[in-house]
Amino acid sequence: MAQKPNDLTPWVSPLHNWGFELRELRNLRDLSLRALAKRAMVDHAHLGRFERAERMATREQAAQLDLALGANGMLLRLWERIGDERGHVANSPVHVAKSSVDLALGLPDQAASDGEGISVPCRLHDGSVVWVALDRRALLRTGVGLGAAAAVGAGSPAFADSGAVPGLVRKARAASAYGSTPVEHLRRTRRLLIDNDNLLGPRHALQAVRDHIQVIQELRREAKGVDRRDLMELQTQYGEFLSWLYQDMGNPKAASYWLDRAMQWSQTVGDTDLSTYVMARKAQLAGDTADLVDVVDLAEAAQRMARPRSRLATVARTYEAYGHALRGDADESERAIDDVRNALDGAASDPTPWGVWLNASYVEIHRAQGLEALGKHDQAADGFATAIRMMPEGYHRDRGVYMARQAVALAGARAPEQAATIGMHALMVAEDTGSGRITNELARLDKALIPWQRVPEVAEFRAAFDSILVHETETDLT
Repeated sequence: MAQKPNDLTPWVSPLHNWGFELRELRNLRDLSLRALAKRAMVDHAHLGRFERAERMATREQAAQLDLALGANGMLLRLWERIGDERGHVANSPVHVAKSSVDLALGLPDQAASDGEGISVPCRLHDGSVVWVALDRRALLRTGVGLGAAAAVGAGSPAFADSGAVPGLVRKARAASAYGSTPVEHLRRTRRLLIDNDNLLGPRHALQAVRDHIQVIQELRREAKGVDRRDLMELQTQYGEFLSWLYQDMGNPKAASYWLDRAMQWSQTVGDTDLSTYVMARKAQLAGDTADLVDVVDLAEAAQRMARPRSRLATVARTYEAYGHALRGDADESERAIDDVRNALDGAASDPTPWGVWLNASYVEIHRAQGLEALGKHDQAADGFATAIRMMPEGYHRDRGVYMARQAVALAGARAPEQAATIGMHALMVAEDTGSGRITNELARLDKALIPWQRVPEVAEFRAAFDSILVHETETDLT
C-alpha cells in the first residue's frame, strides 16, 4: 500500500522546504513517484523519502531531479540551502524538571515535526529564555510544564490532519440550503475566527484556519467563473490570516511562508488592494523581526503598489517609519510619522476593506516603538501610555503586547517598579491568549529588570513570569 504523503511544513527547515517543492513540481508535471524516479534515474524508495523530508538527496540526485522536472536550477539552489541550516536541533539535549523529556532548542518555528509537538518558553541555566519544542505525549506522561503549556504553549506548525476537513466541506456546500453560498459561509467563518483571535489568541483559531484553507482548495476543484475567483480571493485572505496567527505565536518563519503564499495567490485574483495589503504585512513582519535590510524596502514597495493617498499607502508609510527607527535614522522616522498623521483623515474615508484598524492610537504605538528602538526610553514609555489609553475596546491581546513593550521602555528609563507592575498586567494577557509576542517582550523585560531584582515589585513579576516557564535541569541519561 502506498504511504500517505506527509503534511509537510516547508517553513520548519530547508530540508522540509526542498521536499515540499519537489512534490509540488512532480504534481505539477502530473508524474507519479515511479515515473519521476525512472526519468531522473533515482531510486523510487529514496524519492519518496526525499519528499517526506526523511532523507537528504545528494547533490547529483538534486541536479538529476532538477533537470527531469525542468526546474531551471531552482531545486539545486534550494538543495544548497539545506547545508546552511542553523540551529535546527541543539547538539546537546536539554531536559526539564528532572525528566527525560528532550527539548530541541531554538525558536518556536523549530518545533517538533509531528502533530504532537508543542512549543513553550524555557528558562536555561544561564537565566535566558528560549522557545523549545517538546513532545506532547512525553510532556503529559511526566506532568512536566503543564502550566506553561496551558498558559503560553502553542501547537507546533506541523499540525497533523485534524480530520475535520471533509465535514467542513459538506457544511460549506450545504450553505445554499439556508439561502447562503459557500463563499458567504466561508467569509462569515473568517470574521468569526478573527474575533476569536482578538479575544482568545492564536492557538484557538490556528487549526481551524488551516482546515478552511484546505476546504477552499477542495471547493475550487469544481468551481467556475466568479465563484472560482471569489474562492481564490478567500484563500488569499485565509493565508494572510494564518500568517498573522503564526506571527503572534512568535513564529516568524511560518508567518513569512504563509505571507509568501498569500502574495502568490493574490496575483491570480488581480485585486491590487489585496496584493498591496499583503506586501504591507510583509513589511510589518520584517519590522517585528528587526530585519534592518528588508523593512524599509518592503514598506516602500507597498507604497508604490498602493493607490496614491490611500489608506494602504498610509499603513505602509507607518511601517516605513518604524523601519527608519530600527536603522537609527530618527529624522526620517519622525518625518514619516508626521506624513501618516497628516494622511489619517483622508485615509479614513477610503472604501478598501484593508487596514480599517489604522487610527491615531495605531500610529502612536508605532511612533513609541520607534522611540524605543532609538533608545529614547522615557519618550517611548509616555508614547505607549498615551496610545494604550486611546485604543478602542476589543483589542485584548494587542493591548497586552503594547503593555509589555511599555514595560520594557520603562525598564530602559530606570523605572523598575512601574515596569514590573505593568509587566504583571501584560503577563495576565499572555496567559489568557497564549501570545508569543507578549511572552517574547516579557522575556526582554525579565532580563532588563535583573539589576533591580531585590525590589519587591520586580521580584514579584520575575517570580510570576518564571512560574509559567519550563526549566532546564541536569538529568542523568544512564
